[in-house]
Amino acid sequence: MTAPAPQRAGVEETAAARDVLAERRRQVEAEGWTPHHDDCHNKGELANAAACYAAGIAIVDLWPWSRDWWKPRSHRRNLVKAAALILAEIERIDRAAQRIKDERRERPGEER
Repeated sequence: MTAPAPQRAGVEETAAARDVLAERRRQVEAEGWTPHHDDCHNKGELANAAACYAAGIAIVDLWPWSRDWWKPRSHRRNLVKAAALILAEIERIDRAAQRIKDERRERPGEER
């Protein structure tokens, strides 16, 4: 019998959550979309791509890349891709904020 997924603070790790994390890992390992690569997409590209996958259509003015990269599948799979892209965008925002904090720490005499 399979053990249930671990719970943290009353929140169960669902199959959906595991699928999103697995997709993010696939994006990094199979596609090469590393954090460094994601950091270069700082004009909303990751969020826009996520919006297109969530809607299930490559909205012409919103899809940020070549149509060759638009690879829709089932509705659920598209939502998993969208969630993984949103995760990548949130992580990119967090890294950018941390860089700003680090830069300020390195220049202690300046106004903040």
